[in-house]
Amino acid sequence: MLRSAVFCLLFFLCLAGRSAAQQRTAGDSIPVRGIVVGNDTIPSITLSIFNVYDRLPKRFRKERERWTRLRNAVYVTYPYAVSASRVLKDVSRDLDQCTTKKQRKAYLAGKEEELKKQFGDKLENLSVYQGKVLMKLIHRETGENCYEIIKELKGGFNARMYQTVAFFFGGNLKSEFNSQDDRDIELIVQEIQLYNRFN
Repeated sequence: MLRSAVFCLLFFLCLAGRSAAQQRTAGDSIPVRGIVVGNDTIPSITLSIFNVYDRLPKRFRKERERWTRLRNAVYVTYPYAVSASRVLKDVSRDLDQCTTKKQRKAYLAGKEEELKKQFGDKLENLSVYQGKVLMKLIHRETGENCYEIIKELKGGFNARMYQTVAFFFGGNLKSEFNSQDDRDIELIVQEIQLYNRFN
C-alpha cells in the first residue's frame, strides 16, 4: 500500500514537472512552414543555396596566384604611371620655354627635388616585381621607355648607370609595353579605368 502511494506520488510529480516544462511563452517559438504527411506535421525550413567547389588543381592555383600578383602590382603602380605621364607632358612644355642650358638644368633639378618629395618614399617601397610592371605601364602611358626618358632628361651617362643598377636587380629600363605579350596588364588597366579610378 505504501509502495503504491509512493509510486502514485512520484507519478503525479513527474506529470506536474512535465506539464510545467511544456508551457510556452511568447519569446520561445519560431514560426516555420510545415508539411502535413498523413497525420503528422513536419516542420520545413529552406536553407540558402551555396556552392561547394572542389579544390583547384595545382596548375590553376599557380595561374590564379600569378594573376592575383600581377593584378595587385598593376593596381599599386598604375597611379604612378598616370602621374609620370602628366609630369612628362608638363616638363616637356616647360623645357621648351627654357632658353639656356643653365635654365634647363636648374628647372630639372628643382622638378627632380619636387618629385622626390612627392613620390620618393612610395616608390622606394615598391618591390622589384612592381617596379618591372611600373616600367611597362610608364611606356604604355608615355610611349617612351624609362631608359629613353632618363637619357632625354638626365643624359646618356646617367641612363646607362641606372640601366646597370636595374640589371643587377633583374630589371630592364628599356622594357616596353607590348599589347600582345602584356595583354593581362591591359585587361587590368581597362578594369581600373572601367571603375573610373583614374582617367
